[in-house]
Amino acid sequence: MPNVTLFKQDGTKKGEVTLNDTIFGIEPNNNVIFDAVTMQRASLRQGTHSVKNRSAVRGGGRKPWAQKGTGRARQGSIRSPQWRGGGVVFGPTPRSYSYKLPKKVRRLAIKSVLSAKVASDDLFVVDVLNFDKPKTKEFREMLINLEAGKKVLFVIEDGNEFAALSARNLGGVKVINPSNVNVLDVISANKMILTQTALTKVEEALQ
Repeated sequence: MPNVTLFKQDGTKKGEVTLNDTIFGIEPNNNVIFDAVTMQRASLRQGTHSVKNRSAVRGGGRKPWAQKGTGRARQGSIRSPQWRGGGVVFGPTPRSYSYKLPKKVRRLAIKSVLSAKVASDDLFVVDVLNFDKPKTKEFREMLINLEAGKKVLFVIEDGNEFAALSARNLGGVKVINPSNVNVLDVISANKMILTQTALTKVEEALQ
């Protein structure tokens, strides 16, 4: 069973937390992680690229010259693709790049990145976050005491709005709920920090 350090809100050590071995202690599957990151990055693409084909370009309704007798090649429209100002052949059109991986593959991917974070000592647990109002300064001091670095993923329980607001203006800090834990966010962060309640929710979801 892997163990990680449990910290208090002020950044001091409180003890250790034993993690679920089937979630945080597996051998990371790099191929599955790659597939999951590729899927997420593809889903982030807007896909709003667009060009006009010959039917969408204005003009070109009249045949530019007679079919025969001019000595020139036959032409049907000045908006054909070979003409300057004509339509584009097989150009990009708006589309969605998103696709889905099988559920078991997605679960294996998130377990792999979580296990990798534990193996590299980049996953911490904080017992509780109590803020009676948004306090960015206190949140920053906690991160400094935890030596969290510049890119931090914080997972907090649902409903802890003051903690989320306290971190909103901190650059490099991303706060998500347990239901939104994903491969791309975990692998992009240098450190991952969870509250004990959020950790329980993550373990329940990935059982």
